[in-house]
Amino acid sequence: MLKKHLQFNFAFILIFIVQLLVESDPITSKLVLLDFHYAVKPLITISLLLFLVYHTQLKGRFVKRVFGGLLFGLFGDCFLMFQTAHPSFFLLGLASFLVGHLLYITAFYLDYIWNSRIQKGYTRWALVIFGVFCIVFYIYLRPYLADMKIPVMVYAFVISLMGIMAANRKGRVNTLSFKLVMWGAVLFIISDAILAYNRFVHPFETSGLWIMSTYMLAQYLITMGTVERKMKKKSAM
Repeated sequence: MLKKHLQFNFAFILIFIVQLLVESDPITSKLVLLDFHYAVKPLITISLLLFLVYHTQLKGRFVKRVFGGLLFGLFGDCFLMFQTAHPSFFLLGLASFLVGHLLYITAFYLDYIWNSRIQKGYTRWALVIFGVFCIVFYIYLRPYLADMKIPVMVYAFVISLMGIMAANRKGRVNTLSFKLVMWGAVLFIISDAILAYNRFVHPFETSGLWIMSTYMLAQYLITMGTVERKMKKKSAM
């Protein structure tokens, strides 16, 4: 897969590295009075949006919904860049990512209903694993949330549902697409969990590196899984 999309992967790796350099040392983010943070961060999703359009021409409902998820990811990135200026930007970023996750869920649901009768055992495991994570992590965060209890509860439920629906694609699409999207969903959950811990519980120095590395990989894997997606024939299931 890396060789198949060599030029794009090289460009995305470059964006990835520069973004992590910015997160690791704010001093390195300034060059000729230009803050790299504001220039590079939007390129994460912009590059993926362009890549998705180029390879799919936005054909099909699944692709369109993933495109929408990436687009709201771009909005979320932009809002969170300015969250220190006013608390409302954090809420706007949270709302943008929430809509993005909902669009991903509806996209994954399209694959699930392709044949909803198969892989019931895998669905049960996904419900248990992601459901337990959602409940336990929210209970852990709750004492620190103050007036953010309901927004975070809703967000935790939606992000967990995204993981469940990503798991429900098993047996309905080719293995490569399933694994890429599944790992993308898992990394998204990890990224959001670190973000929540850092914001509400205990800020730590390397949080930006962990949040952005898992987030960038999550968006990349979901996009690649969309490009590589092939539906299995029902007769072959």
